[in-house]
Amino acid sequence: MNTSEAPARIAVTGLAVMGSNLARNLARHGYRVAVHNRSHARTKALVEEHGHEGDFVPAETLEELVASLQTPRQIIIMVKAGAPTDAVIDELVPLLEPGDMVIDGGNAHYADTRRREARLKEAGLHFVGAGISGGEEGALNGPSIMPGGSPESYKHLGPVLEDIAAKVDGVPCCVHVGPDGAGHFVKMVHNGIEYADMQLIAEAYDLLHRVGGQTPARIAEVFRGWNSGDLESYLVEITAEVLGHVDADTGSALVDVIADEAEQKGTGRWTVQEALELGVPVTGIAEAVFARSLSGRVDQRRAAREALGAAEVTPQPDESLVEDVRRALYASKVVAYAQGFDQMRAAGAEYGWDLDLGAMATIWRGGCIIRARFLDRIREAYDKNPDLPSLLVDEYFRDAVKSAEEAWRRVVVKAVSAGVPAPGFVSALAYYDALRSERLPASLVQGLRDFFGAHTYRRTDREGSFHTLWSGDRSQVDA
Repeated sequence: MNTSEAPARIAVTGLAVMGSNLARNLARHGYRVAVHNRSHARTKALVEEHGHEGDFVPAETLEELVASLQTPRQIIIMVKAGAPTDAVIDELVPLLEPGDMVIDGGNAHYADTRRREARLKEAGLHFVGAGISGGEEGALNGPSIMPGGSPESYKHLGPVLEDIAAKVDGVPCCVHVGPDGAGHFVKMVHNGIEYADMQLIAEAYDLLHRVGGQTPARIAEVFRGWNSGDLESYLVEITAEVLGHVDADTGSALVDVIADEAEQKGTGRWTVQEALELGVPVTGIAEAVFARSLSGRVDQRRAAREALGAAEVTPQPDESLVEDVRRALYASKVVAYAQGFDQMRAAGAEYGWDLDLGAMATIWRGGCIIRARFLDRIREAYDKNPDLPSLLVDEYFRDAVKSAEEAWRRVVVKAVSAGVPAPGFVSALAYYDALRSERLPASLVQGLRDFFGAHTYRRTDREGSFHTLWSGDRSQVDA
């Protein structure tokens, strides 16, 4: 730790693992970092254990923290989302001056970020909601960063964030996403895609294990092979590590010892809720969220097994299943990403954010949990056509999904026939089929709505809205 009296360049308050690692990342990049935690013992511990990594300025109070900073001040808040974040902001605001910046690096709901940004703007302050992805390792070694806020704030803060972000081909995984809550909205969708991606990977494992009769160790090798091709990604890489790990206590594969109850912190649920508000079908993300919820209903699942009986799955070793599942996994992942990008486009239009979807793909190539080889393809697709109506109509993804279609259908049929739940694969295929159908049964839905609620309908052969007098002579009238 340097004892210089020069003011600190930036500050971090909230020194749990993510906050501590982010502060260390900043210090390692040569920034003088003021650090603060409500419990000063944690601040002291950070400086004592990692002071050799860079230049830290410990502060016991927020007043000391603010006083230690050069202007315009830049203070990153890394505390629990919700009321704890508001409490820190309330304490900070009276200590700051116009032009200072408050950066929320937690997983805040974008609506809270919009509210906070508007409130601080009235005080002449900049509020930046910055999505940070990559977990503890990313925070320390280079995350993907999705900052929102004003362009003016990014002029001051952007160079710092780009410096500490992950780099792919020399390009920082950080870009100014847009105003107010844009950064946290994009991070929310990132997490929603992450939910879908993990669910699809889990279903691929389950099918290879229960239908294919393969051991976790063997499936680990399958995933290692997949990670050298089109499916190359962080999640596929660590899937091989988890499946290949043996529990020291039992000698069994660890995946067989872990309770099958997946938890969640809420960002996936937010993604689905906001998609409903925007009218965007994110079926893959929704199924992933519901699958986690169902896994946690242990008592209900036990009662159903006792009453209904569990499916008796007879393994049918078949090497062709491995390739079919690989193709189905890739196609289903493309659908999940397509839905997430659709949601970001809709939000950009709704809130006036003018999101650059190609840039989002660019900053997700490194540092973040969903980093994957095919994000380069997504970036290229939006670079060619920023107004792409769906990722699925891009030439590359169109061909990739169409070439996987037969295998995808075989996998879904095998899962359904065997009684192995595969909601991610099934819903992705249903979305693909619905999206390209010339005519959907929504016509009947509208007819029923008109019958019981006079909600009207439109016709295919002329303009206007119409209603049938169902309880009368059943003639049609203009609505």
